[in-house]
Amino acid sequence: MLLHFFKMNGAGNDFIVVDNRDLSLSKELDADTIAALCDRHRGIGADGLLAVEPAQKGADFRFRYYNADGGEAEMCGNGARCFGRFTAHLGEIVLKKVTFETIAGTLAAEMIGDDVRIAMSEPKDLTLNTEVKLRDLSSAVHFMNTGVPHAVTFLKDAQALDEFDVYTNGSEIRNHAAFAPAGTNANFAAVLAPGHISIRTYERGVEDETLACGTGMVASALVHHLLTGAPSPIKVDVEGGDTLEIGFEKTGDQTFKNVTLTGPADFVFEGEIEI
Repeated sequence: MLLHFFKMNGAGNDFIVVDNRDLSLSKELDADTIAALCDRHRGIGADGLLAVEPAQKGADFRFRYYNADGGEAEMCGNGARCFGRFTAHLGEIVLKKVTFETIAGTLAAEMIGDDVRIAMSEPKDLTLNTEVKLRDLSSAVHFMNTGVPHAVTFLKDAQALDEFDVYTNGSEIRNHAAFAPAGTNANFAAVLAPGHISIRTYERGVEDETLACGTGMVASALVHHLLTGAPSPIKVDVEGGDTLEIGFEKTGDQTFKNVTLTGPADFVFEGEIEI
């Protein structure tokens, strides 16, 4: 069959997006097919696939996200921004706000000019200064779940971040026994100025560094706040070249609410492919 798809990117994190509101694609989009579509040499090429499905709990839509290996994930911040912009354009009138159900909870996306602001789920499972140690990393490794699990470590400066072997160290953290059996995403960050950081991310499911990771930005920004007291919003530079903003309200020593992620979400092209 021919699959009609759209290609989108959020800060360089790229996605295949399909409209499955009639659920006609549910049997076609198995793990092997999704992995083949995301293959950058033989398929469309993407960090993951987003499928729009009918809501089950009263929101506007249901958000399904699959990593490039074909496995379904709970959430993706950059994917959620792309999903928000895509669904806002599905009707005859472009919507200013849409809601959608994810495995991590119901989220809302607000269109703000060329940017999309996502109201994120409340982070959980925070552990500062875990006991995780790596051969090539002396910095402390922190942990937070921002819809999906994230390890965060801060390097000494931007140059150290630029020169850092993200693939090797990210893979080691992703597969570390401390995060078994599900594993974790791994973020490496540097402080550029108070309230302004730069990050690089190794993504679970992609099994490589990506140009951006929304939930990783949120985890890194909140850890930066906890370590330094930097106020909301915090700016985050990503490998894709964009700067995004993380907003939040602190509710306790290590708890937050009204966490938001604001940044670009762009249509790249649309097409059809045989599956």
